Amino acid sequence: MQAQLIALDWGTTSLRAYKLAAGGQVLEQRSLTSGIMQLPQGARVVAGRMCSDGFELAFDAACGDWLDAQPDLPVIACGMVGSAQGWREASYCATPANVAQLGQALVTLRSQRGVDVHIVPGVIQHSRLPNVMRGEETQVLGALPQLAAEAGDDVLIGLPGSHSKWVQVADGCIAHFDTFMTGELFAVLSEHSILGRTQVRGEGFDAEAFDRGVQVASSADGAIGPLSTLFSARSLGLTGALSASAQPDYLSGLLIGHELSALAGVLRRQRGAGPLPSIVLIGHAQLCARYSRALSACGFPRAILAEQATERGLWHLAEAAGLLARVPCVHP
Repeated sequence: MQAQLIALDWGTTSLRAYKLAAGGQVLEQRSLTSGIMQLPQGARVVAGRMCSDGFELAFDAACGDWLDAQPDLPVIACGMVGSAQGWREASYCATPANVAQLGQALVTLRSQRGVDVHIVPGVIQHSRLPNVMRGEETQVLGALPQLAAEAGDDVLIGLPGSHSKWVQVADGCIAHFDTFMTGELFAVLSEHSILGRTQVRGEGFDAEAFDRGVQVASSADGAIGPLSTLFSARSLGLTGALSASAQPDYLSGLLIGHELSALAGVLRRQRGAGPLPSIVLIGHAQLCARYSRALSACGFPRAILAEQATERGLWHLAEAAGLLARVPCVHP
């Protein structure tokens, strides 16, 4: 099949490139470690000229040969590449935000190859405590068409990660979202606090230890809050109730359990006695499996895993921006 679009998911630590055909079908994909904070260094020839710009070098490594074969392919990119530290800043769009609005707000830069790179803006939620996302908006918009058939109208989209996002959608728009720094806090506590001193990373997943952490967070003991219960990751080890190899998964369950308990509390205050919404998860399969397990323990319905959300979202945004022929996105 003939390629119609190059789509880049360009974050802080990684760069994923997709060559897409009609309907957003993936012809080829690549993953590089050239995130915006670890760009290539040195100099090499790009498009017949020496170049030392890290963004240009990473871009050429990701898709230069694709553009050699098809120089007219449109290019779209989402993620931290559009941040203030990125290749070109793409200002945030305010909620509620949909595909059409974001597609018309792309920021364009001309690469050394002479190819235009169209960068997706992030989304900002203005409030007393403002919230932002950059990259997740593309995943959410890519998952929406699939959700209508599988999850119905009452749905909450979760994007687990360093800064987990929980997104409420309405009428095809990103309406509201909350951020939890769960993944980053786990890394900081494990690597830079006393909790990590007694941890030993095991090879497998300790489901019993993880479930115990979730249970503590969602129980009466957890009501005092994570600043208190976190110390149990050390005290249970000191008393012999938790082995060193079980402590990382216990801590993971504890943090995720507190995140989901807080989320459930907010939703119940919003919804009264009504049921909790259906959950759709987008992200790394192993991390989503942990969240799915914890969601069930916290009283949420069974979670659905959305696949290929990023590349589908980039296809839809390119379509909305008029970068390609309007071919319906194909879903399995």
